[in-house]
Amino acid sequence: MTHSQPGPGFRPRAALAMSPEAAAAVLDRESLDALAALCDLVLPVLDDLTTPTARAVLADVELLVTGWGCPPLDGSVLRAAPRLRAVVHTAGSVRAHITDACWERGIEVSSAASANAVPVAEYTLAMILLTGKQVLERARAYRTSRNRDDGLSTPGTVGNFRRTVGILSASLIGRRVIELLRPHDLDVLLHDPYATGADVAELGVTRVELDELFARSDTVSVHTPLLPATRGLVSRELIESMRPGAVLINTARGAVVDQDALADAAVAGRIRAVLDVTDPEVLPPQHPLWECANVLITPHLAGSQGNECRRLADLALAEIGRWASGAGFLHPVRRERAAIQA
Repeated sequence: MTHSQPGPGFRPRAALAMSPEAAAAVLDRESLDALAALCDLVLPVLDDLTTPTARAVLADVELLVTGWGCPPLDGSVLRAAPRLRAVVHTAGSVRAHITDACWERGIEVSSAASANAVPVAEYTLAMILLTGKQVLERARAYRTSRNRDDGLSTPGTVGNFRRTVGILSASLIGRRVIELLRPHDLDVLLHDPYATGADVAELGVTRVELDELFARSDTVSVHTPLLPATRGLVSRELIESMRPGAVLINTARGAVVDQDALADAAVAGRIRAVLDVTDPEVLPPQHPLWECANVLITPHLAGSQGNECRRLADLALAEIGRWASGAGFLHPVRRERAAIQA
């Protein structure tokens, strides 16, 4: 029999709320077996919470395991789920499905955002180092010429020794990038209006204002969430203030950057860019950024994909085990922070 409160022996009745594709990508057979060992898991996977089948499942669930493609958990859904008390999200942002009604009900929420931050930060580190060495441009020239120089004539602007990297936002991903940069001989700047003095000291970076970040950095890496206040935050003025040959890396959201200004600067050859996100995704076929030799566009692949999804599942399973035992979430999402998180 299900106990009324989390604690030893508690087995919550749980359901999966996400797209079938997300469930297949994140929850392999081993993960599903581990989940079934922790919960009374009810199938099928729910990607529409308005159907009679979904409403019958929701009537008894105490825990929802959510993922990409989960519909909003609004008042109507919560009325159909009177016993629901916790949501464990197997991806990053919960903004698309956790509504005010969830917070007002007092539902506890956990997210695998810290696990999803890992591959994004790894991608960012790789791109910082590759662009510092100008690997893409030099590989392209090598393929054309088939001649290798001795490296002694390489300009002093090439390389990663004492290069200045600017991090825009000490988000989960931004913090992870800073951690990964520590072993390298790089100077790291940070702009984040929400970072405290203790945060800056712990991260070991130099705090600067936004305009200084762009003017001083050889590489600027964008990690700020897309909020009403951050739409177009990377403005034409900031882009035009970047050093000649500087690199803009965006793994956050395309709309954080003034894309027209970025295209103008990149096409003119003033700056370089690595864009894992654009606005829109996908760019129109004739957009000038497609043909810009100093811009690398990747298809939003920095986040968890392939075997990296197992990290998401493992974190979610650990959270479910903690919550069911009465220990509480290790990675909770708080209402007061949700408005400024990705």
